[in-house]
Amino acid sequence: MNTPCLTPRDPRANLRPAMRLSQLRQRLRALGAAPCHEGPVLRAWLKGAPLNTQRRRAEDFLPLTLREGLPGLFAEWQGLARVHSEHPGADGSARLLVQLADGQTVESVLLPKDGLCVSTQVGCAVGCVFCMTGRAGLLRQLSSAEIVAQVVLARSRRAVKKVVFMGMGEPAHNLENVLEAIDLLGQEGGIGHKNLVFSTVGDRRVFERLPQERVKPALALSLHTTDMDLRRRLLPKAPDIAPAELVELGEAYARRTGYPIQYQWTLLEGINDSDGELAGIARLLAGKYAVMNLIPYNSVEGDGSEVDPFRRPSWARAAEMARTLHRRGILTKLRHSAGQDVEGGCGQLRARALGVAERPIAAGRELLPRI
Repeated sequence: MNTPCLTPRDPRANLRPAMRLSQLRQRLRALGAAPCHEGPVLRAWLKGAPLNTQRRRAEDFLPLTLREGLPGLFAEWQGLARVHSEHPGADGSARLLVQLADGQTVESVLLPKDGLCVSTQVGCAVGCVFCMTGRAGLLRQLSSAEIVAQVVLARSRRAVKKVVFMGMGEPAHNLENVLEAIDLLGQEGGIGHKNLVFSTVGDRRVFERLPQERVKPALALSLHTTDMDLRRRLLPKAPDIAPAELVELGEAYARRTGYPIQYQWTLLEGINDSDGELAGIARLLAGKYAVMNLIPYNSVEGDGSEVDPFRRPSWARAAEMARTLHRRGILTKLRHSAGQDVEGGCGQLRARALGVAERPIAAGRELLPRI
């Protein structure tokens, strides 16, 4: 996998690997923490809660060396992720451009109803042609601590009871760090396992690993089309898994965990909004433990030199598609992409902050004939 060089407009990345959660635990042990002390300290960080409670004071159960070292340690952890800018939406969401300790930026989204969308990579290597994030390629992975730090940062603003790994990046390409973050959030972060949602374009490693984990998240699969050739053009660097196989892999995981699979379908006018696709969805998802999420495309703001090759269909057409699938027995939700009114599609805030004129990938609309 090739990682593109940073442009002169990018913050200069610190090449030293960012701290992982396992290293946070090592730091605690170095300060004299026993295993029984790690949980309360990590919960205090994750929830923004004081260590002193009505029932117990920190000095009654934490070693002196640990108590003395915690203020500096918490300050260091706070520096893992800071708000560079905040962009509230009319729907109650707020997109955060988050600056990491090395100067790189990623995006998190505060969602209505106590949800949060977090990023797992700086950039992305999948190259989905309709996604801004993938247009700059992959710059680096986020560490597990940086992923969790986005949750801590969000909780300093509002309650977070659900976390979706659906921001910048492909979680399957950073699997160890993502799973480490999920484990901590599920064990110490007070988030129900079904409210941790792992989003992926589909990778066989995900279906092998997730059933083995102590915390088994819900799964969201990017489907976008039932046509294999079109899928290859829409998601040019995704694993070569046919839509039918992807659905079968998802169904096995859904039955094992008891959580329905959430299928993601970005609606692109004239590309994947046809009656033929509706028939394909009905055929693939018939009898499956699944929810289809239809998400009208979030238009990309350009620099004026090129026109965004994709458009979202009318709301009337999107609603008609949802009704048609309902009539065919497919549980379907028509969703707004949070923050559309602030042009906050994944990657757009970062691109604007860097002053980067992100241009459409060469495989634009002309390579995606109507179906």
